[in-house]
Amino acid sequence: MTSSHRDIVLGAAACLAASAILAGCGGGGGGGGFPLLVPPAAGQPTAPPAPPAPPAAPPPAAGLACEQLQGLAIPASAIGLPSSGATVTSAKTVAPGGTGAAALPEYCEVAGKIAPVDPTAPNIQFAVALPTSWNRKVVMLGGGGFNGTVPNVKGNVPNGPVDKLTPLGRGYATFASDSGHQANALGSQDGLFGLSDEAVRNFGGDALKKTHDAALAVIKARFAAAPVKSYFAGGSTGGREALTAIQRWPADWDGAIAWYPAWNDAAALLGGHRMSRALAQPGAYPNTAKRALLYDAAMEACDALDGASDGLISNQTLCNARFDPSTATLRGAPVRCAGGADTGDTCLSDAQIAAMKTINTPTNFRFALASGETQYPGYNIWGADPGIATRTSPLEPVVTFLAFGTSQPARPMPASAPYVSVLTDQWIRYSVTRDAGFDSLSLDPEDPGPWASRISALSTQLDASTDISAFKARGGKLLLAHGLADVLVSTRATEQYYQRLQSRMGPSEVDTFVRYYEVAGLGHAVSSTFNAAWDSLSALEAWSEAGTAPAGQVVTDTAGVPGRTRPLCDYPRWAQYRGSGNVNLAASFQCVN
Repeated sequence: MTSSHRDIVLGAAACLAASAILAGCGGGGGGGGFPLLVPPAAGQPTAPPAPPAPPAAPPPAAGLACEQLQGLAIPASAIGLPSSGATVTSAKTVAPGGTGAAALPEYCEVAGKIAPVDPTAPNIQFAVALPTSWNRKVVMLGGGGFNGTVPNVKGNVPNGPVDKLTPLGRGYATFASDSGHQANALGSQDGLFGLSDEAVRNFGGDALKKTHDAALAVIKARFAAAPVKSYFAGGSTGGREALTAIQRWPADWDGAIAWYPAWNDAAALLGGHRMSRALAQPGAYPNTAKRALLYDAAMEACDALDGASDGLISNQTLCNARFDPSTATLRGAPVRCAGGADTGDTCLSDAQIAAMKTINTPTNFRFALASGETQYPGYNIWGADPGIATRTSPLEPVVTFLAFGTSQPARPMPASAPYVSVLTDQWIRYSVTRDAGFDSLSLDPEDPGPWASRISALSTQLDASTDISAFKARGGKLLLAHGLADVLVSTRATEQYYQRLQSRMGPSEVDTFVRYYEVAGLGHAVSSTFNAAWDSLSALEAWSEAGTAPAGQVVTDTAGVPGRTRPLCDYPRWAQYRGSGNVNLAASFQCVN
């Protein structure tokens, strides 16, 4: 579900602002350079500097010049999964440009395609950026949603820092693909590719290996050398792709960054579909005024649980245990409408409260998934922003698009319905039933009846295994992060991934190669409350290349209170206010259990 969503959804927001209803908006966008450039606040803690990069050097004489790459044929034998080979369709030198964090060196811009085995299946479109002065390292960027467009290989890692160079700016060779299909006007929500078995396998993960091998062939042709370090960075679907890549092809990767990963994607789609069906019930869909009321009530009840009334809920677990919209109040008035009937924007009806409680609870599968998944946990809806129209942040249309949208789920599914509703409608009609006329809302995600076997088969491709022992054995390092207010991909699912690693290997072993952090106030990818930016790539470099494990990591808000910081606490610890000091500085908080 939806790299960093930043490039994807900012494009979508621009389309929404132009009343284009997403027509022509792309859905891939992996890198996420963000336009809100905010200088660090005075006294703000900073992460340790990255280790020195290997010496950069111009291409060896044995390598091809940039323009000579055009037309390069990559045989199927060079690609580790079945294909009909790859071809470089364009290659051109791009002059250096940009200033500050947006500065890019001279580089070779390459586009290519990987041909399918099935001639009726779509190609995999891919891109590679090759800096003239290469640091001998590579970053692959993941996609978002159902992909369908090639992420921006000039962009940043998901939720990357706004004051540091992008991977290409740092001298990395970068690459990405559309995962094996080309999206229509629905962009990242386009599920039409589900009619092709090969395209489904490519989206499920096969395109990752094919793209890696084709890109490495291009890199070796250009530089006559292989990389010394290879990293993967992605968020949402890109986070799943990161975890899939290190699990299925551990020898290819030295490290990975996975933000808000939809790692158990079949389970997540079923959980999201249950949410969609709940919101589709008569009278259940809350308008933006009711969303604001629920948000404010949860803040009134839970904001101070971390010791500071700062507009952020850090102790989300305690909030989830205590808050109940049926009995909650806001400024002394009940959240529930008197008698349970909808009496206007100053309260929530019983139908709306029931939908919110469904979102908060697990989806339990009463059928067997071949992946082994048995449930999908509920979402942290208490204190989440599902799209509040009264907020003036330029990010709020993006938040709304990725959360509850502006239309109730229905048949046919409106493009302005919740993001997950459009996504699951497309998945059910094209990947599951392969019947464009099927009423997706009629399918019960907990007991899908005749569609259970098909969903089970899809789960083997979409749900990533948590066995990453081979990645650990080769010295791989993994950084996981998730916003606590995400109502598209559940934060609780990432907690389960991390807990499974600990159960499998033991906490002390996991601590040698994985870190997991949760960020208060961050929704899916973006937030007008706390829009997180973290220099994860430098942290990964220090750990993988210098053996310096992450410590004292800090995340910066670029939108809610620009420049404020919070410590990144090793899960399950969370940031508690010390009782004194500037609430906008990470140093005023301590990580506690």
